[in-house]
Amino acid sequence: MGKIVGIPKALLYYNFYPMWKTFFEELGAEVITSSNTCKKIVDDGVKSCVDETCLPVKTFVGHVIDLKEKGVDYIFIPRVVSIEKRRYLCSKFLGLPDLVKNLVTDLPEIIDMKIDYYRGDDTMKKEILKVGKIFVNNSKKIYDAYLKSIEMQKKFESIMRKGLSNTEAIKAIEENSVDVKLNGNLKIALLAHSYDIMDDYICMGIIDRLRNMGANVFTTCMLDRDKIELGASKLQKDLFWTYGRDILGAGKYFIENRDIDGVISVSAFGCGPDSLTDDLLERDYKRDGKIPYMSLTIDEHTGEAGITTRLEAFIDLLRWRKGEITI
Repeated sequence: MGKIVGIPKALLYYNFYPMWKTFFEELGAEVITSSNTCKKIVDDGVKSCVDETCLPVKTFVGHVIDLKEKGVDYIFIPRVVSIEKRRYLCSKFLGLPDLVKNLVTDLPEIIDMKIDYYRGDDTMKKEILKVGKIFVNNSKKIYDAYLKSIEMQKKFESIMRKGLSNTEAIKAIEENSVDVKLNGNLKIALLAHSYDIMDDYICMGIIDRLRNMGANVFTTCMLDRDKIELGASKLQKDLFWTYGRDILGAGKYFIENRDIDGVISVSAFGCGPDSLTDDLLERDYKRDGKIPYMSLTIDEHTGEAGITTRLEAFIDLLRWRKGEITI
């Protein structure tokens, strides 16, 4: 049996899990994830981190502790600097391996892979070979595994563009079945980082709640890349945060095309980049004045009742605007 690699079910898991899983399995490793987020996982993360840490990182630390308790041989915590040229990710991803090592004791070996496409493909090839040689001493096999993982990532992204959420697309790949159901009569854009809206525990299952209220939900990951770029081209100044730029680009696109009924922005309390993107989004939609916009902020104290009440009120507003109900 191959070595067991644990992948925390948090942060960029929702964007790259199929790719990472394919890479390690092609090298003969067994891949397992941490458990679904629950009160214990969040509490473990909160106890380990300082108060100022954002909820997604606290949750990530809780997932690392969960994997440690499962007895894996390795935990994959990449140091993600950049996933495209000329842009970066939030600084929390740059220092994540160091943060975890200083917060959690008695950890198994951490696979600290530096992902930095800003520097070009040569830098990535060196990192891929470095990590791959933990499992096999065959450069060709390692590079073939990397190419297969890229193909899996393309498949994953194409499935999401059909209207499935990140978690639904992961399940579709595992079950080799794609089932898209868009039965609602409202269209709502949900603009947020994937890890803020795909973890049903920390966001109170916001996507399912909206669908149960009769809405079709569209996230940034469901949009074609050219639509995001079209929206981002309307920005007065380009952003150097990849995901913040995507969120703003999607928001601009929806303003220009008006093919949705409302927009909901979700962000984590204490997130510096989100405080900027949320403010820019809110200004854009207020200036436009034709598409209802609501901003939600989540942290470990967010209550289910408060989220539900605000969502219900927002849905009622949209239905009133369409003449379906009277208030």
